[in-house]
Amino acid sequence: MVARIFKPAKTAMQSGEGRTQEWVLEFAPASPREIEPLMGWTGTRDMKAEVHLAFDTKEEAIAYAEREGIPYRVYEPSPRKMIRKSYADNFKFGRIGRWTH
Repeated sequence: MVARIFKPAKTAMQSGEGRTQEWVLEFAPASPREIEPLMGWTGTRDMKAEVHLAFDTKEEAIAYAEREGIPYRVYEPSPRKMIRKSYADNFKFGRIGRWTH
């Protein structure tokens, strides 16, 4: 089972970059998720799927994986594009798009 080492992306529900500065080591699922017949919940019998280890640097995560003999793959983060927007652009005359209010 191969572990992946990556920096998590910003979620759509937040505007800041909280919890995106650390590196995470998590295991790939060994078996597909199953639907429990009585309640309809999804679950797995794979206990390693629940393990998420956080590290301050990529080197610490790699050192841990090598020390424990875990095969791993490193995924480098893609650079985030910052789009500068002005609040006043919502009200300018030649605005593209319809005004809905």
